[in-house]
Amino acid sequence: MTTPTLKQSTLREHTRIHGLGIYRPEVIVTNEDICQWIDSSDEWIRQRTGIVTRHRADKDTSVIDMGEAAARAALTDAGIEASQLGAVLVSTVTHPYATPSAAAQLADRLGATPAPAYDISAACAGYCYGIAQADALVHAGTADYVLVVGVEKLSDFIDNTERTISFLLGDGAGAVVIGPSDSPGIGPSVWGSDGSKHESIRMTHSLLDVRELSSAALSGGPEALASAAESAIWPTMRQDGPTVFRWAVWEMAKVAQQALDAAGIRAEDLVAFVPHQANIRIIDEMVKQLGLPEHVAVARDIVDAGNTSAASIPLAMHRLLSENPDLSGGLALQIGFGAGLVFGAQVVVLP
Repeated sequence: MTTPTLKQSTLREHTRIHGLGIYRPEVIVTNEDICQWIDSSDEWIRQRTGIVTRHRADKDTSVIDMGEAAARAALTDAGIEASQLGAVLVSTVTHPYATPSAAAQLADRLGATPAPAYDISAACAGYCYGIAQADALVHAGTADYVLVVGVEKLSDFIDNTERTISFLLGDGAGAVVIGPSDSPGIGPSVWGSDGSKHESIRMTHSLLDVRELSSAALSGGPEALASAAESAIWPTMRQDGPTVFRWAVWEMAKVAQQALDAAGIRAEDLVAFVPHQANIRIIDEMVKQLGLPEHVAVARDIVDAGNTSAASIPLAMHRLLSENPDLSGGLALQIGFGAGLVFGAQVVVLP
């Protein structure tokens, strides 16, 4: 008996970013505002992080709301309809529901149904993880166009009174449309993880902890409820700053160089460097270690936006292109890194 030959998708040789869109919340939180909650100063925050302000969403604006605004802008920029999307990927760690995914709801809002949709939980590397997957989906012929959204409402998961990470964080969304191209537009992805350092950036409680603490409080009467409220059982973020700083400075420059090498690109070939906006000192040190020439534009969106995790690279890219439209069509190195610990990097042609 002859075995039938399977049909396979037609492979595509090249991919690129077709469109870019963002959303920045209107509420601006200054360093002076931050110092109402922690014992610090505007000068200290600027010197240690480079941050002057950060955007935060109001209580009625959700991850899906912000992602929708950025996605619609990206679709318009790409000149395609949501119905043409072959997949919707949402990189976020702040969608407040384990299920259903933010991506499925976003696809429905956009009119992309029945496109497959799923969330990516890779923190500050989430956008680069999304690019890696979208690139592969289009290459494989599984999808014509893929929407990648990086969106975070980190303000829902911070304790304003702690000073390891809360003062760094902002909210926002960025989105791109990935599709086929006549020439190379996305270099090979260099990505990975080091779970041995997972405690370096963490949550204070798991959802199981919340259930147990809530049950104990409810069964213990008014005093137990008051004690639970004071102990802040809602999970919030913490980080071991020195550990994360050393890892980012010494290890991520190596990953960035690997992404250049994988793409066959030298530092002098770049027009821009768009790193995750974690800390201005990390960015500046990576620039030195990579030996980037002065003509390479370096994204420093962190000054006004803070650290927006999975949203930081598309937000920073958008600002860089808005201020320097002549960079369009040039090569940019992008790299994301954060909780997990996880990392991802690519060289891309700027839209």
